[in-house]
Amino acid sequence: MIPLFKVAMSEKASALVGEVLDSGYIGQGAKVDEFERALAERLDNPRILTVNSATSGLHLALHLVATESGRDGEVLATALTCTATNWPILANGMRIRWVDTDPATLNVDLDDLARKITPATRAIVLVHWGGYPVDLDRLNRVLDQAERVHGVRPRVIEDCADAWGATYRGVPLGGHGNISVYSFQAIKHLTTGDGGLIVLPDDELLHRARMLRWYGIDRDGGGARFKNDIPEYGFKFNMNDINAAIGLANLETVDGLVARHRENAAFYDGELAGVGGLELTERASDRNPSFWYYSLKVDNRDAFVRRMKEAGIATSEVHERNDVYGATQDCKAVLPGLDGVAGRHIAIPVGWWVSDDDRTHIAQTIKGGW
Repeated sequence: MIPLFKVAMSEKASALVGEVLDSGYIGQGAKVDEFERALAERLDNPRILTVNSATSGLHLALHLVATESGRDGEVLATALTCTATNWPILANGMRIRWVDTDPATLNVDLDDLARKITPATRAIVLVHWGGYPVDLDRLNRVLDQAERVHGVRPRVIEDCADAWGATYRGVPLGGHGNISVYSFQAIKHLTTGDGGLIVLPDDELLHRARMLRWYGIDRDGGGARFKNDIPEYGFKFNMNDINAAIGLANLETVDGLVARHRENAAFYDGELAGVGGLELTERASDRNPSFWYYSLKVDNRDAFVRRMKEAGIATSEVHERNDVYGATQDCKAVLPGLDGVAGRHIAIPVGWWVSDDDRTHIAQTIKGGW
């Protein structure tokens, strides 16, 4: 079976982790600092903090927003994503208001978003589906209009869990003035075993986030840390040196992995264009996706999945729409765009492990029908 996901681990990771284990210090220390410096250089942005998971990063981002603007407001969010995107909204005591899905991209529908911003909107949580960036310039125009009409400009939190290496107008995600959160979970392009990264748009938020990811304690305040004042309670969201060592090793090889994802995606774009019963998603020239997975929209998805399985090809929808769960029944909304694609979208293997022969087999199988 050609897998849909696979762990990418540098040959150097074991040695670097061994150094940490032998050092006698395995918490948040020198390796975390080193990893953060390397990430800041890679993203060309100094306002970054590692965390122990992207879910923690999203929780922290929403906590920053909630304490800044109030927990009694709404968060506009997409239902087509991992539950890790939306559960932190509920965990922060805020209300989800669903925004429809753009069938062309499987990202948030910016027209519907524009209609749903109100004075009660505290934040917008968007997802770069499969690593395909949302049109962030158009989003800014939507926010400009909302500010003129409602006198509010909601914070934007970008869920970049799928999107390491992706760029919008040549700039890595996280560099467009929003709070952005990356995932370094086990099967991501860049893994630390588990972990994440939060990118902040200004120094004030960075300072608060740095304190809050470790109980609200100032780790650099001198003396015994537990005696330092804690003006605002925080969390246990920090990364440790073991995870950072894995990340440092994998950071050396991740560019080549992302490049192979893109090569395979470009092959599918060419081979599958015009195939009956199948639609490709959008490709815009101002975006360079990371293609953590490669999504198609197919007719008769169950038959497609069976045919792929017969041919030894793994497939998955990757995520279930979040508005079907009991936890979100108070958030029901009419979402015609999502309804139109929820039963059709499917991901096929596109990763660095997919050989030239594999991708030819996958394309030929699809072109043969299902």
